[in-house]
Amino acid sequence: MIYTYEDKRNKELRVDCKNCFGLCCVALYFSASEGFPTNKDAGKPCINLQSDFTCSVHKSLRKKGLKGCTAYDCFGAGQKVAQVTFRGRDWRQAPESADEMFQAFLIMRQLHEMLWYLSEAFILQTDQGIKEEIRLFIEDTESLTLLEVNSLLALDVAEHRNKVNSLLKSTSELVRSKAEGGRNHNSRSRNINSRKSDYFGADLRKTNLRGADLRGACLIAANLRAVDLSFADLIGADLRDADLSGANLTNSIFLTQAQINTAKGDSQTKLPMMIVRPDYWSK
Repeated sequence: MIYTYEDKRNKELRVDCKNCFGLCCVALYFSASEGFPTNKDAGKPCINLQSDFTCSVHKSLRKKGLKGCTAYDCFGAGQKVAQVTFRGRDWRQAPESADEMFQAFLIMRQLHEMLWYLSEAFILQTDQGIKEEIRLFIEDTESLTLLEVNSLLALDVAEHRNKVNSLLKSTSELVRSKAEGGRNHNSRSRNINSRKSDYFGADLRKTNLRGADLRGACLIAANLRAVDLSFADLIGADLRDADLSGANLTNSIFLTQAQINTAKGDSQTKLPMMIVRPDYWSK
């Protein structure tokens, strides 16, 4: 059987909490302003983390004000650090390695996120020269995820990300340019012509967002009900509490599970194949 990049995203870049050591529950800083009831310092275990690294309130996270937990996605970095970098030794067994493990997790999460985007870019890209360059970057990034902890901690992640971003941007431009022909330019539909980034609380139901550049855009609480977001670039867009009910995101590009987990939607929202519909969305 041929192993594809879709397989990679499905198997290696998905959260597998059973093979992790609750790293996101310890390594991360929790902020009361970002979906948590109180602040929690980085490196301090969440009060709900049990001795077996499971969550005591997993089934009622949102009811208890822990929306940040349901939104977070490590792209499979947790199990990679736990089972590969530290070979199955957890931070309780080896407390002297705890700080290194937590820092490694933060770096691994960035690398796995890049792999998620690069895998999608490889699938989307039709320019064979750029496609080959993306493939080589995937291999290079994968090799970085297998480094020993000291080498991993010494990585210049920002430099690597800048190179990756260049490939993602060129792929985005290619895909969005092809969507231009599908834009509706009639008087009832406004188009985004400039590179605006702040749509906080905006009503975008009559705005043509097909093939739009929404990289890093603030779409918090935006009304996107029944909007066609086909081929729109959503990398880094903040979709917290954005209403996606009935919206079409089937062919949106560079969308992540974490973004969808923070938004509102319903059974009519169309999502990309790789994204799972949150079970707390309205029916």
